[in-house]
Amino acid sequence: MQEENIRKLLARVANGETSQEQALDELRLLPFEGVGFANIDHHRQLRQGMPEVIFCPGKTAAQIVEIAEKLSQHHELILATRADEDLAVAVRHSSKAAQYHPESRILSWGKMPAPEPDFASVTIVTAGTSDLPVAREAEFILSACAVPNELIADVGVAGLHRVLHHLPRLQKTAVCIVVAGMDGVLASVVGGLVKCPVIACPTSVGYGSSFNGLAPLLTMLNSCASGVTVVNIDNGFGAAMAAFRIVQQNKGRAKISENESGRQAEVLNRDN
Repeated sequence: MQEENIRKLLARVANGETSQEQALDELRLLPFEGVGFANIDHHRQLRQGMPEVIFCPGKTAAQIVEIAEKLSQHHELILATRADEDLAVAVRHSSKAAQYHPESRILSWGKMPAPEPDFASVTIVTAGTSDLPVAREAEFILSACAVPNELIADVGVAGLHRVLHHLPRLQKTAVCIVVAGMDGVLASVVGGLVKCPVIACPTSVGYGSSFNGLAPLLTMLNSCASGVTVVNIDNGFGAAMAAFRIVQQNKGRAKISENESGRQAEVLNRDN
């Protein structure tokens, strides 16, 4: 959308010819910014609730810094995932505002938001300590989306009593992300114990026959617990974004329900 069209849209809103909601719908289609090697989507937050996140592998430090600088002109928090320590050092050398979080392998620019009180909580569960890097990625992304969350680590099925110990907490969460390598069975166990959506995230942790995460991926895809959904191997980011969409949608429905209740109360008061 060109500047002239934006001005016309704003004029229509000012004149009452277009509602704010209709204008927002049109603004969701605003174009990206091209920088030669990338097309930066500045309005992803308007459409999806979260700004574009930079995927580091395959990009140079200079490219990451330039994308981050462009994004920071429009957003308060910028994230870049899957940054190893060498790349993080190079990025921080060029961008002093960058912060590196080694546990989650994420670079960030800006301040993390406070948890949104209208968002329901998400629980992340890992089968083993070796699954923590993927779980930490999911944890960081959820926090960046202002979603309240907690992490329960190392409760795999080799000691089933460990996950049962946390069952009361799991049954109260709005969404559960299960991160597991090896045989990947924990997702089925949790899926059979809770009523909330369960997002299974296989990891590449395991011995030779786990085939770098293929074995737990197939196990999770064949889960006998109904309603378990699966993201790709080591995709903590994708699992967190799926959980974010669920709680974001539920927040929207709660507001609609609240507004409907308010309107019904107004009607009753008028009738009385």
